[in-house]
Amino acid sequence: MLIKVFGSAVFGVEAQAIPVEVNVDRGIGYHLVGLPDNAIKESNYRIAAALKNNGYKIPGKKITINMAPADLRKEGSAYDLTLALGILAASEQIAAPEIHNYLIMGELSLDGAVQPIKGALPIAIQAQKDGFEGFILPKENVKEAAVVGKLKVFGVDTIKEVIDFFNEGKSIAPTVVDTRKEFYNNLNFPEFDFSDVKGQESIKRCMEIAAAGGHNIILIGPPGAGKTMLAKRLPSILPPMSLHEALETTKIHSVVGKVNNSGLMTQRPFRSPHHTISDVALVGGGTYPQPGEISLAHNGVLFLDELPEFKRSVLEVMRQPLEDREVTISRAKFTVTYPSSFMLVASMNPSPGGYFNDPDAPVTTSPTEMQRYLGKISGPLLDRIDIHIEVTPVPFEKLSEDRKGEGSKAIRDRVIMAREVQTDRFEHLEKIHYNAQMSTRLIRKYCRLDDSSKELLKTAMERLHLSARAYDRILKVARTIADLEQKEVLQGHHISEAIQYRSLDREGWLG
Repeated sequence: MLIKVFGSAVFGVEAQAIPVEVNVDRGIGYHLVGLPDNAIKESNYRIAAALKNNGYKIPGKKITINMAPADLRKEGSAYDLTLALGILAASEQIAAPEIHNYLIMGELSLDGAVQPIKGALPIAIQAQKDGFEGFILPKENVKEAAVVGKLKVFGVDTIKEVIDFFNEGKSIAPTVVDTRKEFYNNLNFPEFDFSDVKGQESIKRCMEIAAAGGHNIILIGPPGAGKTMLAKRLPSILPPMSLHEALETTKIHSVVGKVNNSGLMTQRPFRSPHHTISDVALVGGGTYPQPGEISLAHNGVLFLDELPEFKRSVLEVMRQPLEDREVTISRAKFTVTYPSSFMLVASMNPSPGGYFNDPDAPVTTSPTEMQRYLGKISGPLLDRIDIHIEVTPVPFEKLSEDRKGEGSKAIRDRVIMAREVQTDRFEHLEKIHYNAQMSTRLIRKYCRLDDSSKELLKTAMERLHLSARAYDRILKVARTIADLEQKEVLQGHHISEAIQYRSLDREGWLG
């Protein structure tokens, strides 16, 4: 008997339904075709044990299973439940005339328990688009998939529940999630707050500008100056995620199986990979491509601590994603694209010893060592970082103060106000939402300078030997400073403040 059941495969952050044809006929053998990987080829052992321990069996006949399309490679153990139900229906051990109306996914334990899968949200989104009546999957993934409306989502703990659902008509209550209610109920304020930061007012100002315009920023300072502490607090002043951003972010994390129990990510991600990370782990890829850290930071913050300690090859592969806000992974038979619109926050010591330019510390680094250290960061990468700021150690008097600094909520309110100005400015543009995303054409349109501002910027360009890309960065940051002041026209003090935030372009840093 021939039966067709449906599973799903995830490519990039999109899913595709996989028809699984199971034919049971005279003879002996078990043939699984359609480019399955080793995890799927081994599934017959798990399925055999799971069925036996629940009162069923793999029939002693010729079983042929085709996973279509046959030229598309399938991977992972999440097809166990799909294949098991197909075998039971094709061998007439269960009556399941409606099985083709459901998408079924789950890994089986030997006792028949159903284990969690990856990519439940993109699979559910595609199942709804394809018109499936329901989606049967492990209970651990049910809240994640139930975010999708107009699709019945059934969470199960064991294969026996699924068998009884089809064979005996035993109902399984579908999980219903009010997505908007779930989203707004979980909009908690981030854990870290800028009120804990003593002193560092100029750095907090930089962070506010970076958050308001979505600008990349690098913090340069000696060990213990507070670079990491400041970076961890940046998400607390970013605007809250919209529902669309929350779904987009959850979809990426779902692909790698990192969605929390609430089923919907409502806080902006903060990713902080170690400097030993590989190229593939950072940008994504692999034999079966998976999102990397830059995609997991989508709509949030990617923090690279001790930037020069990262391998140069790792840093260079970020150049294209920083410009295009997406990363494309190409393989011989397919290409996948992952979104990667993130704020880059980097930190570094000013020298290998950490105390270059500190008048109170002895100079222990030679010019050659300095050049080797700073040479790990290429000029083109630095040009893609809008704000360079020096972080100096906080004096004891400031550290011992009882008075708290300005809290994140007050800063966040100003950031939100500036972002609203930018939203109105770019409302007619599809992919531009804040100043850091402006193209050269938009910079010329929205960052007009008067004669005095032009002269000021010309002098800075000549003295600091700035590149054309650095010129654009200065104008973008100046535009954000003006937006924080609710000013439509750029003024001289906006330009001069933006020029100050190019520390690494000054003579004495990079030679």
